[in-house]
This record gives sequence, structure tokens and C-alpha cells, in this order.
Amino acid sequence: MNAITQLLQSVGRGEEGALADLVAAVYIELHQMAARRIAREHSGAAALQTTELVNETWLRLFPSGATTWENRSHFFGAAAEAMRRVLVDTARHRGALRRGGDRKMCELDESHAIRAIDLDLVLDVDEALTELEQIDEQVAQVVKLRYFAGLTNREAAEVLHIGEATAQRNWAYARAWLFDRIVDNPID
Repeated sequence: MNAITQLLQSVGRGEEGALADLVAAVYIELHQMAARRIAREHSGAAALQTTELVNETWLRLFPSGATTWENRSHFFGAAAEAMRRVLVDTARHRGALRRGGDRKMCELDESHAIRAIDLDLVLDVDEALTELEQIDEQVAQVVKLRYFAGLTNREAAEVLHIGEATAQRNWAYARAWLFDRIVDNPID
């Protein structure tokens, strides 16, 4: 049994210190997922830092302490979905601010922010993804893992327990399908 799976089960049983051990075991991988996601985005939009994305994801994964996860794949699949929700909520909030929210501008140098996420595109993809989920759930899951969590085809295949070639075909299909829905903003 995978060490992360064992830690997840310990957290589910409420064992003392298990949550701290889990954080130590998965934080770097979650940070890498977030960094890959942010690195693919275009500059010019409101910045969301990698650490901020990881922390918000963690809070959604463990809203009140212990949660039960079947295994490593289940956990990272849920993490991808949580990252998606954080990005979508951030984009919606940014849109609300643009329509008259009383925000204050603050200049930060490049050392304070990783690459910015195109939050309008995140909203467009999320809206199209909701439709795609009704057509093909597995293809939609590949999009969540690739686009929102920044996983590779191999990593997405591992999480979904499918072949890498299937993940690659699903990703190619999803990109074409999403491009058709979001003509002005194709995804990578």
C-alpha cells in the first residue's frame, strides 16, 4: 500500500499527528501541481500565487479536519477538483470587483507573484466543462486534471486508472471540443 494512502487512512481514523504527516507528504506535490497550472497561463490578468492556490485547495480538501479518502488517486483527483473550484471562485470574485467593487490598487514587483492566471479563460473553461461532463465524464475528468491541476497525461491516467494513450486521446478530444466552445481563447 502506498505511503500516502496509509496516511490518508490514518487521517480518516483521526489518528493524532496523521494530518501533519500527510501535509509533509503531499504539500510539495500539490505545490508542483499548482505551479504547473499557473506556469501555463498568460500574463496580464490578476495574479494568483502558487502557495495561495495550494493553501486554498487544502482548506477545501479538509474543511473541518479529518476527511476520508480511499487512496492516493482519490485524494489527488479531489485536489484537482478543489483547484478548479478555487480558480473559478477567484475568477468570479475578480469579475465582481471589475464591475464596481471598491478595491485598492497595489503595485508589486515580479518577485511577489508567479505568472498570472487568465481568470476570464478559467470561467469560460469551467462553463464549457460543465457541459462536457454531461457528454463524457471521463473526458471531463482528464480536463480537470490536465487544465486545472496541471498534471501530465501520464499523471492523469494514473489518477483515473486508465491507460496513458486513453488519457492522451481524451485530452486531444477535450481540447478540440473546448476550442469549439471557446473560440477566442484556445487552451494549451
